[in-house]
Amino acid sequence: MLEDCKNSRERWGGVHQLIDRWLDERRELLINFVELKDACGDEREIVDKARIDAFSELLMDYISAGHFEIYPQLREEARAFDDEPALKLADQLMERLEMSTELVLAFDEDYATPERCEQRLVRLPAWIDRLTKGLGQRFELEDQLIARLHAAHSPDAAHAPVDSRV
Repeated sequence: MLEDCKNSRERWGGVHQLIDRWLDERRELLINFVELKDACGDEREIVDKARIDAFSELLMDYISAGHFEIYPQLREEARAFDDEPALKLADQLMERLEMSTELVLAFDEDYATPERCEQRLVRLPAWIDRLTKGLGQRFELEDQLIARLHAAHSPDAAHAPVDSRV
C-alpha cells in the first residue's frame, strides 16, 4: 500500500494515517476490554464465550496490525531517515513487546474453545488483571516507538522533545 507512494510527504503521511487508524483500533479494544472487565466484576455468569471471543478477536487483530503493518512501517521510516539510534531503540522495544504478545496469545488459547472457556471462566478475573498490566506496558512501548520512529521525523519534531526511554 504505502510502497506505491510517489514522494516522502505522501509516504510518511500515509504512515501517519495508518498509525491513526491503529490507535482508533486501540481505543475500540480498550472500550471492549473495560466492558469485559466490568462484566467480569459484576457476575461472571453473564460473561459468555461470545463476549470473550469478541474481545479476543479485537485483541488479536490489534496485535497483528502492530506486528505486520505498523512496526515494519515505522522501521522503514527510520531507515529512510538513516536514523540508526531509532532502529537500535526499536530492536530493544520490540524485545519487550514480545512479552505482551506471548501473554495475548496465551489468553487467546486459554479461551479458544467452548470447553476451555467454561473450564477457565473462574480464572478470567486473574487474566483481566494480567492483561491490564501487560497491555498498559505494551501501549507505553508502542507510544515510544511511534514517538521515536515516526513523530521524530515530522516537520514539527525539531521543536518537540523525544522520549527515548527503554
